Amino acid sequence: MAHDDPLREDRILLGQFGAAHGIRGEVKLHAFAEDPASLADYGPLTLDDGRVVEIVQLRPQGEALVARVKGVADRNAAETLRNRKLYIPRSALPPLEDEDDFYHADLVGLSAERRDGTSLGRVVAVQDFGAGDLLEILPEGGRSFYLPFTRAVVPVVDITGGEIVVEPPDETEAREGDETASPEDGS
Repeated sequence: MAHDDPLREDRILLGQFGAAHGIRGEVKLHAFAEDPASLADYGPLTLDDGRVVEIVQLRPQGEALVARVKGVADRNAAETLRNRKLYIPRSALPPLEDEDDFYHADLVGLSAERRDGTSLGRVVAVQDFGAGDLLEILPEGGRSFYLPFTRAVVPVVDITGGEIVVEPPDETEAREGDETASPEDGS
């Protein structure tokens, strides 16, 4: 089954705090939502350390946002939020409108297979390092690798069936010294 981690069912990662911004308690925030400004609309958010916070104001600042958090009034308090991830209960998310829509969290745990049924491993994360979404695939007994999360590379996403179909790009190859083979050789 695709949903092995019970926490994945209960909470969804919406963002991550960065460094303190200024001396009045503001903190940078990297939002993982389609509409970054919506983070303030969800109400209280739970941090990865269990604390509950409420964003009272958001404003754009370069590539990120700057947040004012209820009860955080100075730089020292803002620094305690640095690198903390923000979660909401899955039930707080709006319903999906289209059957082809899904949340990135729904992809984690899915089996990644080629069209011929050859297993490539499991999706362990969805990453974005600035150039678009990447699926991190972990083969059984191997090291993880990344594939672009595009319709060309991942033509089928079957959340209910617990799998994705992957067509790795031709340029995918193992580097010299890699312990695992590339997805291209079927290992």
